[in-house]
Amino acid sequence: MTVFSFATATEIRFGRGEGPRAMPALAALGQRVLLVHGANATRADWLRDGLVRQGCDVSSFAVPGEPDLPMIEAGLHQARAKGVQAVIALGGGAVIDAGKALAALVPATRPVLEHLEVVGQGLPLDARPLPFAALPTTAGTGAEATRNAVIAVPDAQRKVSLRDARMLPRMAIVDSALTDGCPRAVTLASGLDAITQVIEPYISTRANPLTDSLTLPRIAPALTALDRLMHGNDPAARDEMALTSLCGGLALANAGLGVVHGLAGPLGGLSNAAHGALCGVMLPHGLVANAAGASGAALDRITRVQTEIGHALGVAAPDAFRALAEWASQAGLPGLDAQGVTAAHRAEAARMAATSSSMKANPVALDEDSLARIMEDAR
Repeated sequence: MTVFSFATATEIRFGRGEGPRAMPALAALGQRVLLVHGANATRADWLRDGLVRQGCDVSSFAVPGEPDLPMIEAGLHQARAKGVQAVIALGGGAVIDAGKALAALVPATRPVLEHLEVVGQGLPLDARPLPFAALPTTAGTGAEATRNAVIAVPDAQRKVSLRDARMLPRMAIVDSALTDGCPRAVTLASGLDAITQVIEPYISTRANPLTDSLTLPRIAPALTALDRLMHGNDPAARDEMALTSLCGGLALANAGLGVVHGLAGPLGGLSNAAHGALCGVMLPHGLVANAAGASGAALDRITRVQTEIGHALGVAAPDAFRALAEWASQAGLPGLDAQGVTAAHRAEAARMAATSSSMKANPVALDEDSLARIMEDAR
């Protein structure tokens, strides 16, 4: 039997209505709370009011876009001035990453940059993070179950990770009702990100029996659910996508990712394109590249993924990756050109991906020409 370890959030609560029901447990994390939310603060009113009724002193911090270094530094200034004891994030992956980073860095004594990978020194945190809880409002990133936060560094034109095993949330509240009404384009991009995150850990070189159980069985149900959501709101399909996103987060935190995320990180930093849309449009082409270079057990795993995708889309397995690209395009996912990714961005991303942490677990060693072809095909 394969030897492996597995780490995740201290407590996961999953199901419709779990957000409001978790209020006493959330309030118990700390009396002075920093509530991190998206650009529309009114969407967090129910959570803010509930925490206040539980006796918490709540201050708010808005995350209007994907977090960058200046935003995190502004949040740290606010949180330290308020003496916050816990951080709770309600929102999509960007909001949860920002909240996770703030909870990790409020007690830290070093400059933020020293803890960042690639552009900094990647030093471990020098103090235990504050208690952190995540309530996702999109079914995409699985950030509620991971031990890192992605932060853009504008001066370096990179998106890099702040990473520490202690950054795993104290509580992950996955209430799929919070994703109801999510805009169609966000549902599509975040949903394809979630699907990427159950595929890449499955074909990863660090996959293990537990991550396998969380990943392969989710591919076909997730694609089927996402297709239903492209035709209208469907609570049962939202439930499926929330579960897929959570499973992907659990898996990637323990088995890693691959070439799609290895390219999406640099491309996002260079172009400011949305992470989920980048992953979604490159996924089929990344799978083609891996299949072309794989052999043995790695190829067997990619073939199983191909079969699951084909089953969900109603095509023969050999046509599955092409069909996935066509389905995403017909659903409205823009290509790289339409996302603002230029030829210069693609060339630089191919070079930068070699140092990406996500590439370390990819099942095939891909050179710059292969990486460039993936992005060219995703245009």
